[in-house]
Amino acid sequence: MSLSINKSALQGILLTVLVVSLTAPQDSVAADDLAQRSARSPEEVAEALAKNYGHSMRQVSYIPALALWGRLRLAELKGGDDEQAVIADVKSIAAASPVPKKWNSGSVIAGHLIYGAIDDRDRLLSAAASGLDDAGQARDFFPGHSDMSDSVFMHSPVLATAYRMSGDAVYLEACLAHYAFMKKLCRRDDGLYRHSPLDEAAWGRGNGFPALGLALVLSELKAADAKEAAELKGDLLAHLRALKKHQDADGMWHQVIDYPGSYAEFSCTCMIGFAMLRGMREGWLDRREFEESADRAWSAIKKRIHLDGKFLEGVCTGTGKQTSLQAYFDRKEIHGRDDRGGAMALMFSTERMMWEKTKP
Repeated sequence: MSLSINKSALQGILLTVLVVSLTAPQDSVAADDLAQRSARSPEEVAEALAKNYGHSMRQVSYIPALALWGRLRLAELKGGDDEQAVIADVKSIAAASPVPKKWNSGSVIAGHLIYGAIDDRDRLLSAAASGLDDAGQARDFFPGHSDMSDSVFMHSPVLATAYRMSGDAVYLEACLAHYAFMKKLCRRDDGLYRHSPLDEAAWGRGNGFPALGLALVLSELKAADAKEAAELKGDLLAHLRALKKHQDADGMWHQVIDYPGSYAEFSCTCMIGFAMLRGMREGWLDRREFEESADRAWSAIKKRIHLDGKFLEGVCTGTGKQTSLQAYFDRKEIHGRDDRGGAMALMFSTERMMWEKTKP
């Protein structure tokens, strides 16, 4: 019995074999790489990130400050011979960064969180002082907020940290006043935050900032602040519940939170995931309600951090307040090294380490 194959069919078979031979190895390598990313522990992810981020701060700003803080948290959680060396290095970098000449930038104010982390009281209070008036009383809001929801993070945690470090209740008063001002300005009726009053768009990082900021504020309050804490916990719970509704099937939040057609965004997912983990760890949030969501966010972020810890997938570029929904859709999506994404990923991965070490 003989088989007859026409020329066209034979060409098709040969083309198929060629395509398979060219693509199968690459597909296999990609699948193996993704499997390795997904299998990493929080410590392994944090270690990879810490090799690339958190080694300089030429000017005080929140991006290098959070990366330095992430390195510090990693060293403290790991312990061992390297801990003191990392702590000394972080302190040296922070100390060498010049005192700002102007205090009208939220990024500069938030950058001083690193001084709270290393117990440099003088430099932390120098930033928090801008939240007080000339008579040393709490302002109704922190200058330089730019009408943006970012300011819940950029200003409130520094004031809360100043309260913890100094014991002076005027900083807590200023913190609460500023937060209430920003909430009234930017929180929508559905519980999400507009980025600014210029447009109703619920920008991804414009929601990540309030979630992260409120979690950091709550972390600084004392047992005696139960009344104030109860209100802030309620606001954080309401915000995270609103956000949870918009988490995608992969575990990510998007560049515009309530528009799934916008791209999945790396940094806001880190920030929201951090707030959920911190809330569960501190008992502000019910684990039964948020653990699955936090787990999916962590799984999704791990996949988007390459094995070298440098290359990140899907970070929105720096973004001021925009005047239209389309403008938020059009913000550049970064795939590669990104200091902002690296800093937020270090915060998220070290918080995940803390959660896995302490969860019931």
